[in-house]
Amino acid sequence: MTDSCLLPQFDMQEAGRIARELFGLDGQIQSLAGERDLNFLVGNGTTAAVIKIANAGEAREMLECQHEVLERIRDRCPEFEVPEYRQSLNGNILEPVHDHDGILHYCRATTFVEGRLLAGLKPWPACLLEQLGGILGSLDQALEGYQHDALDRPLLWEMSKAPQTLDRLVCLHDPHGRSMIEMFRNRFERQIPSCAGQLRTGVIHNDANDHNILVQGDDPWQLRISGLIDFGDMVHSWLVAEPAIAAAYAMLGAENPLDAAEPVVRGYHAACPLNETEIGLLFDLMCMRLCLSVSICVYQRSLEPGNAYLEISEKAAWKTLSRLSRIPADFAHFCLRGACGLEPVPRNPRVVNWLYRHSDSCLPLFDPDISGKDLLVLDISVASPYLDPLLPSDVQEETALLFRQIRRGGYAAAVGLHDEYRLIYTSEDFRDFSGARRTLHLGLDVFMEPGTALHAPLDGSVFSTSCHPDPQDYGGTLILEHEARDEQGEFVFHTLYGHLDPASIAGLGKGDRIPAGSPVALIGNSAENGNWIPHVHFQIMTDLLDETDTFMGVGSHRHRNVWLSLCPDPNLILNLPCLKDIPERQETGSPPGRRTLLEDRARLLGPSLSLSYREPIEMVRAGNQYMYDSTGRRYLDAVNNVAHVGHCHPRVIEAIRRQSGVLNTNTRYLYEQATLYARALLDKFPEPLAVCYLVNSGSEANDLALRLATASTGRRSRIVVDHAYHGNLTSLIDISPYKFNGSGGGGRPECTHVVPLPDTYRTAWSDQIHDECMVSVEQALHAAEDQGGVALFMAESISGCGGQVVLPDGYLQDIYARIRAAGGKCIADEVQVGFGRVGCCNWAFETQDVIPDIVTLGKPIGNGYPLGAVVTTREIADAFDNGMEYFNTYGGNPVACVAGIAVLDVIRDEGLISNAQDTGNLMRAELEVLASGYPLIGDVRGMGLFLGVECVLDAGSKTPASRQASYIVERMRQEGVLLSTDGPFRNVIKIKPPMCFDTDNVRELVTRMSRILDETFAQPDAGA
Repeated sequence: MTDSCLLPQFDMQEAGRIARELFGLDGQIQSLAGERDLNFLVGNGTTAAVIKIANAGEAREMLECQHEVLERIRDRCPEFEVPEYRQSLNGNILEPVHDHDGILHYCRATTFVEGRLLAGLKPWPACLLEQLGGILGSLDQALEGYQHDALDRPLLWEMSKAPQTLDRLVCLHDPHGRSMIEMFRNRFERQIPSCAGQLRTGVIHNDANDHNILVQGDDPWQLRISGLIDFGDMVHSWLVAEPAIAAAYAMLGAENPLDAAEPVVRGYHAACPLNETEIGLLFDLMCMRLCLSVSICVYQRSLEPGNAYLEISEKAAWKTLSRLSRIPADFAHFCLRGACGLEPVPRNPRVVNWLYRHSDSCLPLFDPDISGKDLLVLDISVASPYLDPLLPSDVQEETALLFRQIRRGGYAAAVGLHDEYRLIYTSEDFRDFSGARRTLHLGLDVFMEPGTALHAPLDGSVFSTSCHPDPQDYGGTLILEHEARDEQGEFVFHTLYGHLDPASIAGLGKGDRIPAGSPVALIGNSAENGNWIPHVHFQIMTDLLDETDTFMGVGSHRHRNVWLSLCPDPNLILNLPCLKDIPERQETGSPPGRRTLLEDRARLLGPSLSLSYREPIEMVRAGNQYMYDSTGRRYLDAVNNVAHVGHCHPRVIEAIRRQSGVLNTNTRYLYEQATLYARALLDKFPEPLAVCYLVNSGSEANDLALRLATASTGRRSRIVVDHAYHGNLTSLIDISPYKFNGSGGGGRPECTHVVPLPDTYRTAWSDQIHDECMVSVEQALHAAEDQGGVALFMAESISGCGGQVVLPDGYLQDIYARIRAAGGKCIADEVQVGFGRVGCCNWAFETQDVIPDIVTLGKPIGNGYPLGAVVTTREIADAFDNGMEYFNTYGGNPVACVAGIAVLDVIRDEGLISNAQDTGNLMRAELEVLASGYPLIGDVRGMGLFLGVECVLDAGSKTPASRQASYIVERMRQEGVLLSTDGPFRNVIKIKPPMCFDTDNVRELVTRMSRILDETFAQPDAGA
């Protein structure tokens, strides 16, 4: 390609004529995108072909070269599909054609490679990008040794000539843009002279952008690269330019560019290994490609204003360049080395090996030496049972408690671990260069009294002294530089001392020699150390990433391998024996590691025990409406209604803790907690519901409710609503159509009769439909009469497993009347929707203006503590008292009762019922706004904080969009929001969060869902 790339001037009618007359192709003509070739699709299916009319500036020799290359690839990589040239009716591969001005162009026809353009796929999963890298590596291997004179033509996109190309493009008017490109260019030109001779060359595709890559697959988790097209930019160049170009395009629009680049590089390196020099130039090449992209686009638009193709990636490229400009080049280099399976920091092995060899000569950090004394090893991890980072902290109180514990235990000091994920870093400053939250501790913390003297374990010199007084920063900070020598020569590394008394390092200057054993600083107090408990943070750095007076003491899980390569274990120097037996952390940084947990679970637990999500989460902590995995990643919990008043609510926890230390027994003994709770609970119910039974769970409650109804009626037949689920006991599976009609179910038991679920979305509810529904109830009653009469009707007050279906007005009223007229009892299952979740009242049955005979409670009742209850009338309770004792060993024990009381108190004191109404109304309104813009959302329904979003393929047929609903839930999990699906077709996204869910949470949920609804596999046409 020369500087000009004006598109040929042929319309579709002319293209159709060329296809027929020169290639014998006939069929519907469709225009395809192209930068400098005109491309037309002719026909469809297996006979489809592409007519390509080349730019007038394209040499015939280059087009012939492309043909040879495609033949070579097909021969050497048969598993990969590339276009195949078709002979013309004259037996030629290339045919000359002339435009209206008589200008000569060459035309060719190729087979049509099936697949969607990667450009039309959103988002691009890492596994797909890794495949792309692997395919490009295989192609470059296949072209090894190939030569053609046409490949030496001048080309604006030739990476080795990038600085010269930028010189020719005087087109950037934005000063900030020019400055940014100059920065990348200068860095590129500094690198090239020293390494150009070590860069291998070969023929490369040179343009693996998303408009040239084809993808196949209907499963969003099993996509594959199916083809590569447009070999018009091929060139003989540096091999390393191939993955750099592909990675540059993969980064376009990515929130975290390195996350997109790494899999491309990983895949390429696996197929066509890069040498260390090439890896070292990768990041600069990626940036330079984007600099070329924006510059050439601006230049070419000035020549050809109407070519929209040229603007496709320009805006995204500018945004990506801006993001890349904030990433230290060395950090990016280390990330890419890690992606290739190399030690991220090249110097790390030298530093670590040197420290191993000189370990015995390292002097103590403290005088007197504490290494041989007993030390209190602190657990400050995400899962720490001793430190609750989710509660407001009082550093003075925490300091007093810790040092009291140290003194009482006879410890010399307390130690906080290296390579430990923590939640205590709450400032927004704790983000890495890509924006990822930093939770991985990179040093060792030694907690001792303020004023404790610190000594240098190794000879060194002062690199910097500084003070960083902001909360959660280092306070007084000292960095020492250490010179070392091994068989490869001299090298340096650094150590950092943080949280110091600033006055104690004020006399030190850059370059001052610090002999091993010399006193260097004092531990600071909380007022001068960043408001931490007094301690020293000691850290090793194998590379400073151009920092001058500080270094991150906390890294991100996303780049854990890089951060630990930058900051190896400080115990290599401190030699604290108590830390040498701590198990090495695996994968997530929390023993025993996710992989081991999955293996143990598969081996030790029943195989029918399911896990949520394709990639199960190792949860280790929760608080309020959030859950945290072992790396400290926070998830917004929008589905776990068990934690009714919020995960690990401190008032509930304290009530449990306090009572557990006093008494925990069973109801054979008198204790006031049971009656106190029963009274508080019954106060929430209307008459005649006046008697309470306390059990351990919702399943036990529902099983007991069956017994109560059976005992009071002397009958066994029961009527339930379709798709209902009432628990996991055998007795409850028998009344749960969701289970007995589902996978592994045994079908409807003889004594169970099922009436339709009144789904008002799928059925236009009317008086006629209501009457038809009541007919089904009458039929069920008639069938029950043949079995001795109906004992009970049981229904959730809002159907959960049925798809968050709100019962239509009057539904329960009419059914209850018929059941009672037939001598049966009416049971309301409030296990999921009770305790104010509906927002307008305590119990969802109140919205139907009915009073059940029996109400069952579970899940939220104890906020996670095993507790359930059955509330009924005195008459039914007396009938159950037939001589057979009812006893539940742990049902209603004192600890459970105080947990229940605390839940009721929190609901009242924190106004959680009104919050459920206000927040639920806002969420429903926001979701309805989403529904108006996304046809996939067929219905938004529910009450309070019990909502459902039903996904359908089209509004008319209401065909369930089960795959799309599942996809949205999986992607929301990846985005940090927990949801699940339910309903007969698993196409309803259910939302039932802790009751402390707030307006900010609503906006986060809706914002993230909105982004995902724009993605490819969330579209109705993505498949049923």
